[in-house]
Order: sequence, then C-alpha cells, then structure tokens
Amino acid sequence: MTTAVNDTGAAKAPWHFWLVGVIGLIWNAFGGYDYLMTQVKGDAYMQGAGMNAAQIAALHAMPAWAVGAWALGVWGSVAGSVLLLGRSQFAVHAFGVSMAGVAASLAYTHLLSDAGKLMGASGALMNAVIAGAVLFQLWYAWTMAKRGFLR
Repeated sequence: MTTAVNDTGAAKAPWHFWLVGVIGLIWNAFGGYDYLMTQVKGDAYMQGAGMNAAQIAALHAMPAWAVGAWALGVWGSVAGSVLLLGRSQFAVHAFGVSMAGVAASLAYTHLLSDAGKLMGASGALMNAVIAGAVLFQLWYAWTMAKRGFLR
C-alpha cells in the first residue's frame, strides 16, 4: 500500500484530518472567547453564563499562576488547532503545553481550592470534557505527525 504525497513531499492528509482540525478549531476558539470575555467583561459575562456570586468570587480569588495555567490551557489549544490545520508538527508541542495548563488548572480547582465544589457536578463534567478534548487532540496530532501528515 502506498501513500499519496503532495508537492512538499508530505503525505496527503486523510479526510478525517480536516474534520478533526476544523471541529477542534471551533471548539478551542470558543474556549478562547470564553477566557477572553471572562477577563475583559468580568462579572457581567460570568453572570450571563449562569455563574452565581460565590462562583465568581472563586474565579476572582484564583492566584496568578492558576490564571496563567488556564491561559496556557486555552491558548495552547487554539495554537495547536491552527498549527494542526497548517500541518505543522509543532501542533503536538502546542497541545502538550495546553495539556500541562489544563492539568495545573484542574489541580488548583479540585485539589488546592474549593472552586471545584463551588462549580458543582456540571463544572466537574465540563472540566472532564475539556481535559478529554485536549488529550484527544494531543494524541491525534502526535498520531498524524508519526504518520507523516505533519511537517
């Protein structure tokens, strides 16, 4: 079985590559929008998203390193999606940075503060979905790099 190659010598990406890349970019762009609006619009945005006063206070109480970890998680995934669609092997690194940010953010939320309890079951479920999505994207980018679809 032979693999078709393009003008640059890289293997042609399968149809699912573009599907995963576009869906990942949309998903991660929403995460970027949510992070940005939380930082810029603050309480009004968070209230509009259904957060109560205690949950908002918990976000305001986050130490700088936890906010930084959250930012790495979000923007690492956005960068990873863009790099993946650009067929760059650096997508793997960006998703790795994102996973580290997500892990640190989750450690703060669920182990080092009461924020996890304040966010409740729906917050825990959303955190699990986010972590799962980043882990999948990291695995997918790594797999595509190993198969020669990324340069």
